[in-house]
Amino acid sequence: MSNRPSSPRVRAASAAVILLALAVVAGGCGSKAPADADTAAQRPATFKISEEQRKRITIFTAAAETFRPTLEATGTVAFNGDRSTQVISPISGPVSRVLVSLGASVARDQALATVASPDFAAAVATYRKAEEAARNTQRILKLNEQLFQNDALARSDLDQSRTDASSAAADRDAASLGLRALGLDATTIAAIRDGTLQAPAEGAIRATIPGTVVEKLITPGQLMSAGTTPAFTVADLSSMWVIASVYAADVALVTAGERVEVIVDGTTTPIVGHVDYVAPIVDPGTKATNVRVVVDNALGLLKRDQFVQLMIHSARAATGILVPSASVLRDDDNLPFVLIAGADGSFLRRRVTLGHRVGDRYELTSGVAAGEKVVGNGALFIQFAESQ
Repeated sequence: MSNRPSSPRVRAASAAVILLALAVVAGGCGSKAPADADTAAQRPATFKISEEQRKRITIFTAAAETFRPTLEATGTVAFNGDRSTQVISPISGPVSRVLVSLGASVARDQALATVASPDFAAAVATYRKAEEAARNTQRILKLNEQLFQNDALARSDLDQSRTDASSAAADRDAASLGLRALGLDATTIAAIRDGTLQAPAEGAIRATIPGTVVEKLITPGQLMSAGTTPAFTVADLSSMWVIASVYAADVALVTAGERVEVIVDGTTTPIVGHVDYVAPIVDPGTKATNVRVVVDNALGLLKRDQFVQLMIHSARAATGILVPSASVLRDDDNLPFVLIAGADGSFLRRRVTLGHRVGDRYELTSGVAAGEKVVGNGALFIQFAESQ
């Protein structure tokens, strides 16, 4: 065997062969690694459980159903505008006495406060003068009619007498209406007319509806301006309004008359009401539509400005896939998913989009097709076992 060193040409050829081989190997390794990484990223993660664990879960077949959606919303309690009112002082002058306190139950026309008012005294005096003038002109008219029948009075004088009597009666009626506007009832006005009652020295601010005094806006000594100063708010608390905001995607499901369950914090039994009004315009600030719900408040659980939860049961039928609420889980990003059961006993996570709630079930608008097997009770157990 010859020990002569190889020629430069041979050494160069050998080096070229080695470099080519390394390049081929390196090229093969570089193209294979990304393919494996992509495949791993796209491959869905599955999970299997033992037969003993499988007995703890229920699996059902997803199918399209016809249902009536239940819309969840948040509302604010308000007084029933048809059964509440602000009491405005009909009299100018300082408040002399406040006769009721907050929370008092009052009847219609009950005096709530008294006002020492020159206007009131003047109105009483005007009525008494008008009443006396009406009586006097009526007496003169009767005498003139007798004179005319005896040909002792001209026709023109009789006509003038009738005109005077009619004008005086109109003035009396106007003065009487003025007293009614100032808070005097018909019995008191009749007593003043008949002279059986001395005219009161003060005017009264009276309740215009029966109910509860929920606001007291005046104090003794405060100067009142007739027709402009609010004095009290009286409301019938046996019925309340709840105002909710419904967004465009759901407003088509809400119509007047639909049944609503109102849930108050700290209670377990919902209060039943009904949709009374759906606004024809959108609130420019929230871009939502206001929905008004009338709720019975016999138990007194609803308070003005209170926040409550509403479950509006739509009367409009819809079709979709429903799953029990136990089927819907949340991932680390708080996004909903369900578990799909495979034919080989494995379970696959499937991201879903939730629609409306229907009782204790959710509508799935995407993610699950009819015929697929979905885990019901026990989905949370599988999620826990998968994380171990």
